Parts: sequence; structure tokens; C-alpha cells
Amino acid sequence: MTVTENQHPPTRLRRLLTWMFPANVSLFLLWGAVPAILLPLQIEAIDPAAKATNLALVATVGALAAMLAQPLAGTLSDRTRGRFGPRAPWIAGGALIGGLALLDMAAANTLVQIGIAWVIVQIAFNFVQGPLSAITPDRVPVERRGTFSAVVGFASMFGSLGGQIIGTRFAESIGTGYVTFAGIAVLGLGLLLLLNPDRDNRDEPRRRFDLAALGRSYWFNPRRHPDFAWAFLGRLLLYLGYFLILNYQLYILQDHIGLGDDAVSFVPVVGGLMLVATLLTTAIGGPLSDRAGRRKPFIYVASAVCAAGLAGPWLLPTTTGMMIFAVVTGLGFGLFGSVDQALVTQVLPAKEDFAKDLGVVNVAATLPQMLAPAIAGAVVGLAGYATLFPVAIALMILGGLAVAPIKSVR
Repeated sequence: MTVTENQHPPTRLRRLLTWMFPANVSLFLLWGAVPAILLPLQIEAIDPAAKATNLALVATVGALAAMLAQPLAGTLSDRTRGRFGPRAPWIAGGALIGGLALLDMAAANTLVQIGIAWVIVQIAFNFVQGPLSAITPDRVPVERRGTFSAVVGFASMFGSLGGQIIGTRFAESIGTGYVTFAGIAVLGLGLLLLLNPDRDNRDEPRRRFDLAALGRSYWFNPRRHPDFAWAFLGRLLLYLGYFLILNYQLYILQDHIGLGDDAVSFVPVVGGLMLVATLLTTAIGGPLSDRAGRRKPFIYVASAVCAAGLAGPWLLPTTTGMMIFAVVTGLGFGLFGSVDQALVTQVLPAKEDFAKDLGVVNVAATLPQMLAPAIAGAVVGLAGYATLFPVAIALMILGGLAVAPIKSVR
């Protein structure tokens, strides 16, 4: 048995696996509902004519805050010593502060108020997400990480897409939506911490936090850790292609597909189809990659399938094209999500910096959220919505190919 297995016997691993699911669902429900549905509707209500520009501004600033927060959260978490371990204090504190910031968003009625509250939400919940991601390499043996990655990927997709579907139910009561998702997040994350307490690590050597450590929060040496660099690039490109479409889905339905005011009611159709497709491949991808002892072939297939799905609304700008996108891209992204996290945990540079390094690589998921609105806004302004799709296709294909040079993982 490995050291990790001795510390965490099968019953404890099963309990952890069980409660990782609702914790991640609760977090990703708000990541699905707020930026894709509630925030665009709230911004549109303030100034319909400038909705795309204003959304790009708020989303870009929020994503920048997220990008800066998560590596710092990881560095601080790795250095935390206390009765409740290195992860729990940051997860609990971030959830409470983020929940309160969502209540502020519910009361906001100007673009500045919305922007400030959204920045706080992004910072707080990214202080949750970094340490939450580190639980898997902290506690789970390598040979079980594909299964854990599948469960976390399943939960994140279920939450993200489910959040979009549920979020449309609050189209006429946006404030109530913010309050609801805040409560769900605090409850789900709280139950994970309560029922899966971490080890007391007060006896471990304390590590200094200074300006040098702060700088290292945002940096790794790609020459010393090329596999980690390629994993980062692959995730960055594939997520960028995904968010180019996802973050503008409501406006694409309104203006490119031509649904106008009926777009909100069609979001659950797209989200429901994508949810079913995503969950199908998420459920099987991770365990299959564990059994095969391989990760990279699954990433190649996932990126190709994602790209194929984007051809639907590009070539067929109708509701049928959007449904093709939902099903096919959902299948591909579910497969990617179920395997990518397992691959990343196998190329982390240093055990003592798990949360920091996961925070850095998670920038590859948050940075696209910052870049996507700016890129999408520029592309739409210059060439229309249809041009978004070939750009996203190219990014997703390149994202899959980026993991090919990785040597330490097959």
C-alpha cells in the first residue's frame, strides 16, 4: 500500500468521493448561472444597447481578479498550518465572503456596483476553488485519480450546465437567483468540510511567505517543468475556445440565431442537451483512462469532438444548429473534463506546492474567461457572430494537440 492509501483507507476515500460531488456541484452551479445568465440579464436591463460592451467590461475585470486570486490562494493554503489543515480555512472563508458578495449583487442597480460585487465574488470563490482542487492530489492515490477526476468533472459540468438551466428560472427575479446560489454554495462546501475533516498539520515545518513567495505564486519555470507547461497550454486553448461561445451563448441565441426575447426560454433546451451529453462522457472517461493507464488519447478525441460540435451553429445558424452544438460539444467537453484534471495532477512540479501549482494551472481555465469577452467582442464587432465559431474550432484543436509533447504521462 502507498502512504496515501495508509492515511486514507478505502472507506474514507469513498466518503470523500461522495461529498466532493455536491461540493463541486454547488460551486459550479453559480459559475454556470451567474456569468452566463444572471449577470448578462442584469447588465442588459441597465442599458440594452450597450449590453455586449458592458458585459465584456465586467466579465474581463472579474476574470482578471480570478486569475490573480487563485494562485495566491494556493500559495497561502500550502503554507497554512492549523488544527483544520491547510485547505478548510480558505474554503470556508471564501464561501462565506463570496456568498455575502452575491447578496450585494442582488441589491446592485448600477454597472459600477455590479462590477465591484462581481470582482469580490470572483476573488472569494477562487480562494475556494484553488484549495478545493488540491484535495485530490493531497488525499488520493495516483491510480484512483482518474475516478476522482471524473466525479469532479461530472460535478463541474452538471453544475455549470445545470446552473444555466436553473438560472433562466430567475430571469424575472435576478436578485432571488443570486441569494439562492449563494446559499447552495455555502451549504455544499460546508458539508464537505464537516464530513471530511483534514489532518491537523500544526506539527509540520512552517514555510515563509514573503515577496519572493508571492512572486512564485504566479510563475513556474517551463524549461524545468515542460510537461506542466504543455498541460497548462492545452487547457488554456481548449477553455478559450469553449468560453468564446459559452459566455456569449445568450447573445448568440438572441442575435445570431435570431430568437430575440425568446432566447432566454431556449437556453434550458441547449443546456439540457449539453448536460446529458456531458454527463455521459464524464462518467465513463475518467475510469476508462484509469483502466487504460493513458490520458493523452482521450484528450485528443475530446478536442476533436468539441470542434466538430461547433460546426453545427456555424454552418447551420438555427436552433437545430445550436442543438447539434449542445450534444456534440457536450460529449467532447465531458470527456475532456473527466481526464484533464487527472493528467494535470500527474505533472505537478512539487508536492509541497500542490495548491499553488493547481492555482497556476487553473489560471488556464480563468484566463480564458478574461480573454474571451474581449476577443469575442472584437470578433463580433468586426465580422459578426458567425466568425466566432471557426476561431473557437481552431483553438480547441490546438488545445488537444498541445498535450502531445508531454513525456511523463501517456
